Formats: sequence, C-alpha cells, structure tokens
Amino acid sequence: MDVWTPDRLRRLCLSFPAAVERFPFSPEISVFSVAGKMFAVSRLDEQPLAVSLKCAPEEALHLRDTYPAVAPGYHLNKRHWITVTLDGSLPDGLTVDLVHESYDLVVAGLPKHRQPRLDDPSAQ
Repeated sequence: MDVWTPDRLRRLCLSFPAAVERFPFSPEISVFSVAGKMFAVSRLDEQPLAVSLKCAPEEALHLRDTYPAVAPGYHLNKRHWITVTLDGSLPDGLTVDLVHESYDLVVAGLPKHRQPRLDDPSAQ
C-alpha cells in the first residue's frame, strides 16, 4: 500500500480513452472527464491527497462502512459519489479499481455515439 502522489493519480486518470483534465471550478481543482462528464475530482495540491469518484450506491455504502479512508462525496451527490483519501490505508489495487469503475460508470451512462471507442487511436 503506497501513498499516492498527484502525478500518479493524474497519470491514472488520463490513461483512459478520451479522458481529459480541466479546471472548471478553480485552477486548484482538477476535474477528469470523458465526453464532458466528470469521473474524478481532486485538489492535487492537497495533503493528504484525496479524490472524489463516481460509485454504485450499494458499493459506496459498503466501502464507507469498511474503510475509514472512504467518505461520502465531498460537495457531490452522496449517494453516487465517494471521496477517497489516498493516504496509503487502502490497497493499491482497490484504489486503481475504484478509479476504473468511476470512469466505466460515466462511460456507460453516455449515449452510444458519445462513448469512446477502444479501437479508435484518436481516443487514446
């Protein structure tokens, strides 16, 4: 279990097809999105580093009950978003899985014609 760095989190979020980083709220808040829909939000200069992620409601409840580092989404819909403190207390694989799941949930909610195609090199 490693402590996450801002660069590591940014690289993971930008590794998904058509993922972009924007700053619609303020220059300090990174919003990672796909097709204009956000899947991760973080103040990358914050200590400890934390990221808000979309999550299935049932899983969000389970994660909040199981891990002290997982809280309801900060300034987001508490049912569909969680905020994860990346202090090294969560298994690395779980953190990666939560970011992947957030991206996948957002993509699944997009109309088919707006979903990035994995075989399209311009989506990388």
